[in-house]
Amino acid sequence: MTATGNASSTESVGRAGPIAARRARWIGEQYADITKLREIAARQDRSGGRATQRATRLNTKIEKLRHQSTVLREKSQHVLAEIPPVEQRIKQYERDVEATGRGSDGPSAGSDVTALSYRIRKLQQKVADYSQKSKALELRAATKTQRMAELKVKADRYVESARFAEAEATAYRQRADRLQLVAEQDVATHLAQSAAPAKSPIGDEPPGTL
Repeated sequence: MTATGNASSTESVGRAGPIAARRARWIGEQYADITKLREIAARQDRSGGRATQRATRLNTKIEKLRHQSTVLREKSQHVLAEIPPVEQRIKQYERDVEATGRGSDGPSAGSDVTALSYRIRKLQQKVADYSQKSKALELRAATKTQRMAELKVKADRYVESARFAEAEATAYRQRADRLQLVAEQDVATHLAQSAAPAKSPIGDEPPGTL
């Protein structure tokens, strides 16, 4: 190996030193970017998971309210079903009063008529109570239905947020994968270029010389 070859190889390595350092620094920055992208993707996954969890909880509350509302409406219908028999009894009492020929409620009315009139008033009061109870049950059912609709809107928003977060996480992961592929190719190129100068001085010697 000649002195001229040693000098040229040393000069080439010296020139390659800063370039190699810059390339290594660039590769390190690429890996830092990859780590950051994967961190953002993980945060988006966590955000989407929380939104999905909240939507699931709201859907559970919605089903509970739907069940309660259905039960209340069934109770209301059951209460309303009690009214027709009572009305039939009122009509029967009214026919009994007319049959006596004393339909007035004055002082001259007989005791049977006044007793029937009192029963009619009590049954009419029962009909009014049944009607009011049914309306109260319907109001409670309507209130729960309204609350259910409000929660449904919130649940839909959380579902939409979860979908958006999942899409963002997928996009960041894909960017990280592409950048990692480029970084790995750069590493392979850097290693190949680093190995080439080490072999070049041997290649400069004339063939057949020792």
